[in-house]
Amino acid sequence: MCMFQNIYGLDLGTYEIKVYDAKREFIWKEKNVVAKKNGRIYAAGDDAWVMYEKTPPGIAVEFPMQSGAIARFDDMQQLLVELLKKERPFSAGAEYLVAVPTDVTEVEKRAFYDLVSHSSARAKSVRIAERGIVEAIGLGMDIFHTEGAFVIDMGGGVTELSVLSYGGLVMNRLLKTGGIHLDLAIQNMVRHNLDFLIGKRTAEMLRMDFGVFGDETAMALDIPGRDLLTGLPRYRGIPTGMVRTTVKEVLGECMESIRSMYERTPPHVRKGIEKNGIYLTGGLAHLKELSTYMQEATGLKVKTTPRPEFCVVEGLQKIIEKKQDYRKLTYAMLDEDYRWLR
Repeated sequence: MCMFQNIYGLDLGTYEIKVYDAKREFIWKEKNVVAKKNGRIYAAGDDAWVMYEKTPPGIAVEFPMQSGAIARFDDMQQLLVELLKKERPFSAGAEYLVAVPTDVTEVEKRAFYDLVSHSSARAKSVRIAERGIVEAIGLGMDIFHTEGAFVIDMGGGVTELSVLSYGGLVMNRLLKTGGIHLDLAIQNMVRHNLDFLIGKRTAEMLRMDFGVFGDETAMALDIPGRDLLTGLPRYRGIPTGMVRTTVKEVLGECMESIRSMYERTPPHVRKGIEKNGIYLTGGLAHLKELSTYMQEATGLKVKTTPRPEFCVVEGLQKIIEKKQDYRKLTYAMLDEDYRWLR
């Protein structure tokens, strides 16, 4: 690809940032987190993540994104610029394409645009695209000729439900259910039932090890934590069934929302979904047997990909590489035909 200016595709997730660098034809990712000391950013990205739950007094680890929206604009802006410059040939004056959730407020949508257009990156132009459509393109779907498709992106902070038909979004909803909510539920379950305190990273490890279904021969796993009765650190066995029951309780609400959206889908689109099934993407798609659980809960076949967490950024890559084919799916905030900002 030959070009005078670079083009970046940005997928700003709640817990991870993924970037497509068109000049290098390369995709990279880093944690969406900052470590702050005395009100200033001390470390960013993966460097800040290694400090999570390990920081000394005076250093706070914070996540600029919450529930799919930008919660700390200045931190997010500085983090993004730092990561673009970090050990990479950063191109000032580049063009940007940003994937944005549909089911957020006008102010939240505008924040994604302003994040880049008003930053020190000195962007030449900033265009945005609906995340659900971008994801479908990343899945390899011929979106302009697909009668009906149901894409479910389950990430670290939110789950986005998107029903698509012939190149447009029919329905879209953002659920505040993600990996962090499963981990918090596991933490609370262990605390209330076993009087044992564990960290978020330990809860995540339990979630990933046990999954939704699996080998029942492993009845428990010894993990480190703090005994709330004695106040002393020690190891304790956490029952497999207890963790899986907790995970299913949280996922149950999400499954109900999926069934509800499917039932409200227009008949001709539903026919396409019955044929194509559900496309499961996002980092949470790696959870053991989640696709099996979703298939049983919805009655629809569920498909995923080897790299479900990269579907959005790979969709951005395809849009950038085939700009003329997909240009009508991207918008600048100044466009008169910016039809979905309302």
